[in-house]
Amino acid sequence: MTSATTPRKPAHIAMFSIAAHGHVNPSIEVIRELVARGHRVSYAIPASFAEKVAATGATPVIYRSTLPTDDEPEAWGTELIDNIEPFLDDAIQALPQLAAAFDGDRPDLVIHDITSYPAIVLARRWGVPDISLSPNLVAWEGYEDEVAAPMTAPLRASERGRAYYARFRAWLDENGIEEDSDRLIGRPRRSVVLIPKALQPHADRVDEAVYTFVGACQGDRGDQGTWARPAAAHGKKVLLVSLGSTFTKQPAFYRACMDAFGGLPDWHVVLQIGKFTDEADLGEIPANVEVHRWVPQLDILRQADAFITHAGAGGSQEGLATGTPMVAVPQAVDQFGNADMLASLGVARHVPMEEADATTLREAVLALVADPEVAARAEAVRAQMAAEGGTRQAADIIEAALS
Repeated sequence: MTSATTPRKPAHIAMFSIAAHGHVNPSIEVIRELVARGHRVSYAIPASFAEKVAATGATPVIYRSTLPTDDEPEAWGTELIDNIEPFLDDAIQALPQLAAAFDGDRPDLVIHDITSYPAIVLARRWGVPDISLSPNLVAWEGYEDEVAAPMTAPLRASERGRAYYARFRAWLDENGIEEDSDRLIGRPRRSVVLIPKALQPHADRVDEAVYTFVGACQGDRGDQGTWARPAAAHGKKVLLVSLGSTFTKQPAFYRACMDAFGGLPDWHVVLQIGKFTDEADLGEIPANVEVHRWVPQLDILRQADAFITHAGAGGSQEGLATGTPMVAVPQAVDQFGNADMLASLGVARHVPMEEADATTLREAVLALVADPEVAARAEAVRAQMAAEGGTRQAADIIEAALS
């Protein structure tokens, strides 16, 4: 593989993503590394993420998106068709914008988030290689029969589902692409998987000629600030509680966490509540609990003894990368599967939201922290992740595709 110290002719690389933290954040350090290696990177992204992208040294290419944002999680609906229709709608309207933005400035290589369908179409149109950057699990051999077909059968039998697939087929035909839509978006020609292999179901059945797990691409996160242990917390164990950035309107859950650990003399709690919950809704805050809308999560996890998390891809791998025992309380989409994977690794407990009362949360955290086998397993996974290569390995694979 080419390394960062091996000279290579600078290339124009185009990255495509959507305006969602869980999709942009995993790519940021990879983009920063590609820029550091001398490549010109154009990053297609809605305006709300332009500043974050520009900080890597890449050039934001702004397009207008119709997708719901992280500020309106309820807009995604409750059924499978509600979840997938917006991506097709957005792709159809975004493609002309993106084609015009790159007119006369064709890239040498396309890299893209798994949700960016126009990127695949444009790569085929331009005749350049494309690489998927997957921020979550990927398909294994047998996935279509075991998971996809049973999940989509009712959809394909419904009027709305048939209309969706017909519209997708017509869009692909219009753009000269013969593949089936599910295969096009679910089976990339090449993929860099930005999660540790430990989080991948049936990892032994994943085609390693297509998918390469590079683990966490975290960077130093200095721009997120640091966390200093308060004087009152010296000598105490630290618990971080966070439900991420989207499904955070959960005042009753936060109250349960405070009830579970408030007043426990050996514990200090850092509670992140996000933008949708007001601190005033939490009632009295115990003296050993600090409440914030946002926290430098990775920095805290490097010092924490336990982590109550929604088991998003980012939080899950940060917990694994720091060897922190976790209580996983999933809220939506891939988080349920992540919670099960974390539990199967022996480094976490999966507690369904409806069971996440103060007693259950306290017992789960205390049992994990007291178990030396949990600590041993967490350290083994941490070491395995560290060997996967991270940002440097991801950039090496992308540069190899330029050949």
